[in-house]
Amino acid sequence: MALIPRRLLWLALPVLLALPHDAPARKAKAREGAAEDSLSPYAARQDVRDFAAQVAERRQLPADWVQAQLAQARRQSAAQRLLMPPPAGTAKNWAAYRERFVEPQRISAGARFWQDNADWLQRAEERFGVPAEIVVGIVGVETFYGRITGNFRVLDVLATLAFDFPSGRSDRSAFFRGELEEFLVWSRREGLEPTEPKGSFAGAMGLPQFMPGSINRFAVDFDEDGRIDLNGSPADAVGSVANYLAAHGWQRGMATTFEVAPPVDTSARATLLQPDILPSFSAEQMLALGAELDDAGRTHAGPLALVELQNGGAAPSFVAGTQNFYAVTRYNWSSYYAMAVITLGEAVKRQR
Repeated sequence: MALIPRRLLWLALPVLLALPHDAPARKAKAREGAAEDSLSPYAARQDVRDFAAQVAERRQLPADWVQAQLAQARRQSAAQRLLMPPPAGTAKNWAAYRERFVEPQRISAGARFWQDNADWLQRAEERFGVPAEIVVGIVGVETFYGRITGNFRVLDVLATLAFDFPSGRSDRSAFFRGELEEFLVWSRREGLEPTEPKGSFAGAMGLPQFMPGSINRFAVDFDEDGRIDLNGSPADAVGSVANYLAAHGWQRGMATTFEVAPPVDTSARATLLQPDILPSFSAEQMLALGAELDDAGRTHAGPLALVELQNGGAAPSFVAGTQNFYAVTRYNWSSYYAMAVITLGEAVKRQR
């Protein structure tokens, strides 16, 4: 889901975001929760009324309209449950995470998506510089090429997370109040009933799972039919994903990763891992600290990051991430997510 910074972990959030250990349970909860519509007196709450008045004034919307829409929101307890982090101490596992997304059915679906939208993917690459396999990888990881886009009323989950954010994790209610505001602006502009759009348990929508703020800032009418439709227009989804990545630093013609063996020296390895996924070291600096880059990585002119991918109880995997790897993580701030996108896209490209 675009945008997903570390402090939020959501903008571009796949509906099946969780790491493999709890995916079946979360999927079951999502199915259960999508049908839940528990009453909550948002119409009578003073904090909601204050929010409605502020949004109306700030965004020049009719105050009565804003209040009426929020009065229709219902508390969605399933969204509160699904937003909670996995149990403490659960080991991440890149090998298992990869198997969830890079598997035959999803690869075949990706090949069909590519075939059906080859012209749009080519146009997006020409305009934004983002290769087709990256766009195909994102749509595949996010929604299985439109099969899993979420069945929660977006108004409900955004209101719930804005005004009844669950305790037990860092408070992100301010973020969701901002997204609720963006959702109301978008609904009004597009002439939509705010109770109609469906999405993920965090409010992401469409084939690329854009949050409302990302729709307003980065979505494009790529097929030029006069409207932006991230559900029904794969062209708009393709163009919007490419535009999003370009706006977040994608560099035309640059690789996403290079092969690397980390330093044996633990201190040198810790130095390289300290910035996490932010490219911070030149190839020369990585080599000086004992990392072994492949031939292409040795000649790379830009900064690199040593990216560690844990494999449960097995030895971790490592890649050297470029600025373009970092750009993919702007969609979802996770190295596991970015590697799943890249690996799925490459697998689909090979099958084609």
